[in-house]
Amino acid sequence: MDVFIYILISTFLISGISFVGVLTLVLKEKFLEKILLVLVAFSAGALIGGAFLHLLPEVIMEVGLKENQLVKIFLYLLSGFCFFFILEQFISWHHHHATRHPEVKPFSYLILISDGIHNFIDGLIIAASFVVSLPLGLATTLAVALHEIPQEIGDFGVLIYGGFKKIKALFLNFLSGILAVIGGIVGFLISEKIGQSIIFLLPFAAGNFIYIASSDLIPEIKHKESFKKSIIYFFVFLLGIGLMWLMKLMLK
Repeated sequence: MDVFIYILISTFLISGISFVGVLTLVLKEKFLEKILLVLVAFSAGALIGGAFLHLLPEVIMEVGLKENQLVKIFLYLLSGFCFFFILEQFISWHHHHATRHPEVKPFSYLILISDGIHNFIDGLIIAASFVVSLPLGLATTLAVALHEIPQEIGDFGVLIYGGFKKIKALFLNFLSGILAVIGGIVGFLISEKIGQSIIFLLPFAAGNFIYIASSDLIPEIKHKESFKKSIIYFFVFLLGIGLMWLMKLMLK
């Protein structure tokens, strides 16, 4: 199958995840919280595993182990990490602040804008991964999807809480999600222009994954009063990493 078709299918699937927020309307709040925290732990592990077991090894194998190339790789990784730090600070991407400060209802629009930017970048990352190799593209798509599910559930809840009607919230969330497809198309087109240089989107993506996991997801699961729950979330986190390792073995 053509690489472009893989990119389109993968980014459309990522966009479709925006509808998962409808679960907030049919599930009990306590049950939803339990599911969310398990998904958060699992997606944190998948993101960390995707960064260290797929993205970074792939780019290192492509460009070699020379010191100047390794420095370049880690500069891109740091750029990806810092970019999402800035994005979170100045566009208020972190949806949990909205739940703590419900009076800031304009935040609902910021959620949509920042999610749109994030989804566009996800599309670029997925495209770059498929251009490099099919296994890497599949692993990256899975890591992105596992992260998007808990985020979209949380974001949809914020949009409803911020005053949007349910149907409008779903529609606007989907419009934000569809930017992943646009990002995928743009990523494929620029790959034809810049050739092998697109490989350096991979360490940028790794920095993105590491930041999201360490700054947004892991803090949600590590400060729990129940020692039993902390252990469960840790093992679910390891399962996320294990899934990425299993994919690495299966897609060789």
